[in-house]
Amino acid sequence: MTSFLTADRLANEGQQPQANHDTRRLRLFSGTSNQELAKEIGAYLGVPDGPRVIKRFADGELYIQIQESIRGCDVFLIQPTCAPVNDHLMELLIMVDACKRASARQVTAVVPYYGYARADRKTAGRESITAKLVANLLAKSGVDRVLAMDLHSAQIQGYFDIPCDHIYGSPVLVDYLNTRNLGELVVVSPDVGGVARARAFAKQLGDAPLAIIDKRRSAHNVAESLTVIGDVAGKTAVLIDDMIDTGGTIYQGAKLLRKQGAARVLACATHAVFSPPAIERLSEPGLFEEVIVTNSIPMPEERSFPQLQVLSVAKMLGEAIWRIHQESSVSSMFR
Repeated sequence: MTSFLTADRLANEGQQPQANHDTRRLRLFSGTSNQELAKEIGAYLGVPDGPRVIKRFADGELYIQIQESIRGCDVFLIQPTCAPVNDHLMELLIMVDACKRASARQVTAVVPYYGYARADRKTAGRESITAKLVANLLAKSGVDRVLAMDLHSAQIQGYFDIPCDHIYGSPVLVDYLNTRNLGELVVVSPDVGGVARARAFAKQLGDAPLAIIDKRRSAHNVAESLTVIGDVAGKTAVLIDDMIDTGGTIYQGAKLLRKQGAARVLACATHAVFSPPAIERLSEPGLFEEVIVTNSIPMPEERSFPQLQVLSVAKMLGEAIWRIHQESSVSSMFR
């Protein structure tokens, strides 16, 4: 089973935990998009969220000031570019510029959720590849490296002309599922494009069997599920995707799985985008037993519903930050 090695786990296995290293040159600063996650990361690292001012002028322009010396420091800026994506992206770029002008030794953009990730290729003439444009903007702003989690497609990592460390939320989801008595499992990919992700997830769950939903998409955010390839009758079906946006793919997939005789249906995703009408779909009685997501995107109380379970990725991100700061391997976090 794949897991991730935190400082505590390294200590238990007789290895040197990262937390024993000097943190005097490590600085964390959060933007406004997910301050709770930034606080959890800071608590894991033992490094407080640094003082900064972020405000808007009357005309809507942003003002950002770092309020402590960061000369010669390794600075990590924690800012998922979730909705409103343009505001949060611009905020991140201005924070980077402020840190570079304050003589930071290295600036790392920690982007748990990478906005515009789905615009990763041209599907028609005269379209932009916005995922690449955002990578260019980050590099040009002065970012030295990027730490991202569960990018929508693998090629996005190659869009960066600077180092990009890519980590995965699946170990957190798997650890949670292993605490549940789920009976006979089958991991389900909601479409053909997610088969590689579902196969890797099934392997982490002890080589669970795999099923695939054959889906056709007639328009953006409109999914039409057709049939299930694989046996789900009488089993606990775990739908796995990188994100849930409007919930159409997961919702129609769950309805189809129920029709095919699945005894229980759970949905797992790293990023809870939850654009309308996702909440109404996911909270429909008798459809999902649980909808399991992470806190890569903030989840306000008004968007909660009974089936929702939110898991924290703070320790995973914190450990990755430790390793980048200490110039050690990030990929070796996972086994």
